[in-house]
This record gives sequence, structure tokens and C-alpha cells, in this order.
Amino acid sequence: MPELPDITVYLDALNVRVIGQILENVRIVSPFLLRTFDPPIEALFGKRCVTSRRLGKRIALGFEDDLWLVLHLMIAGRLHWKAAKAKVPGKVGLAAFEFTNGTLILTEAGSKRRASLHLFANESEALAQDPGGIDLFTASLQDFSVALTAENHTLKRSLTDPHRFSGIGNAYSDEILHRARLSPIKQTQKLSPEEIERLYHAAREAMRWWIDHLRQEMGGQFPEKVTAFRPEMSVHGRFGLPCPDCGSPVQRIRYADNETNYCARCQTDGQVLADRSLSRLLKQDWPRSIEEWE
Repeated sequence: MPELPDITVYLDALNVRVIGQILENVRIVSPFLLRTFDPPIEALFGKRCVTSRRLGKRIALGFEDDLWLVLHLMIAGRLHWKAAKAKVPGKVGLAAFEFTNGTLILTEAGSKRRASLHLFANESEALAQDPGGIDLFTASLQDFSVALTAENHTLKRSLTDPHRFSGIGNAYSDEILHRARLSPIKQTQKLSPEEIERLYHAAREAMRWWIDHLRQEMGGQFPEKVTAFRPEMSVHGRFGLPCPDCGSPVQRIRYADNETNYCARCQTDGQVLADRSLSRLLKQDWPRSIEEWE
């Protein structure tokens, strides 16, 4: 799922291309995409896009007459900038937004249609779509500490809770925790003040680094390769590969459709955390330390 750095570079690209442009037409291919009916999507036709903003992991475009289009890409939704009147691709295509200077195409890989589109009659209704998590770049250390420790959960769960922190998901939470040298399963209310401060700075530094890196990588082009798995990542998606800091193999905890990646030597004092499926299979043969694993 595109997270804060990815949404930021999407907005960079959209601001250059659609702000000030008139939306001439919207072609919606998937009947599951548009989740609102009043105002109708036709109300946007002929309206100029005047602003944009990020609402958590959502992209919001503001138009004349205070109309707001809010897009949630979910896991597999992606945006593409094409020439005017471009066709919507088969199978993965969901919609086309025809501006005077080009076409914004929305696609979604896979068979499940989770991406969503809402049209709101005013800014306040659009802002209500924001889950309310704090912005890492404007929050103070105190704000961060309060959000983190309000309830006692694992660090992984708390960082990825959109009601607590804005824009952090599965991928970048792994990178933040590795940078902070903290276990993904450590309980938030058991953190020391020093650990909270370390996590605060690690979160801000990691997100800023990735935003800057992606901007440089895009070089002004529209981001066409938005992915949660990048070779520059330290641990996310790198199970079995060496940690860039200590060389130990990156570990993982798998659950449902997600997994948590971490370095046992850097983050858990050498302890290999039990994987729900594999550890049950191996039982007493499950390695308890990174030394046994290696």
C-alpha cells in the first residue's frame, strides 16, 4: 500500500500536472470504485482543480465550487499519467480522469477491487476521511509520546494505526523500527523515555530520507514504479538477506497477508521472534537466537 513517502511523490507529480487544469470527463470502468452518489461525478465536469492534499494514505484533489475528490489506493491501486484521451487498460484499469492537458489513469492489480473513490460537496466532508493520526513532521516529541503510549500495543501495531500516526504502513514501519533499533513486538507502555525519543527521531528521519530519495529517483517524472519493496530498504521485504548494518540474516513474522521484517541482532538482542506458522511447525526445533539460526 502506498504510504506517506509514496503519496507525497504522487502529490508532487499531480500538483505539476493537474493544478490549474480543467477536468473535462471521468470514465469509471469498475462499478465498485465510486462509493458516493451525491454529488454525482458529473458535477466535476468542467471544474478546475485548484488544490491537493494528503489525508493519511489518501489523495485529495480540490476543485472549484469546493468539490473534493478523495482517492484511496489501498494495496494495489496505482496512478499513471498518460496523453489526452488515453484508453483505460483492460483487466487492471479502474478509471480515467481526463484533464485538458492529459489523462490520469487509475489501475489496480489483482482480482480484488479495494481502491475507492469519493466525491464530497465541501472540504469539511473530505477532511472527515482523514483517520486523524498525527503528522510526524509537525508533531512534537510530546505529541508523539502521547499518541504512542495512549494504549498498550506492540510497536508495529501502534506505528501502523492510522488513528495514531499519519501515513505509516507495513513497509516503512519496518524501516523505522530498524533505524530505532527496537523490537516490533515491544509494548509501547514499556518503552523508556530514551527509547521513545529514539523512535521519534528515527520515524522522522526515515520518512524524510525516503521522501527525498523518491523525489530524486523520480527526477520530475510521474512515479510509475511505486512499490513497497525496494532494494534500498534495510529490512522490509528482505527476509534471509543480510542486514546492511550487521550482516545477520533479516528475519520475519508472517500473519495473514502481511509480514514484519526485522534484524534480530540489531533489534531484539539476538532473539528470533516466533513466526506464527513456521514456529508451530518446527516446535522445539525453532531457533531461539540468531546464533542458532545462522
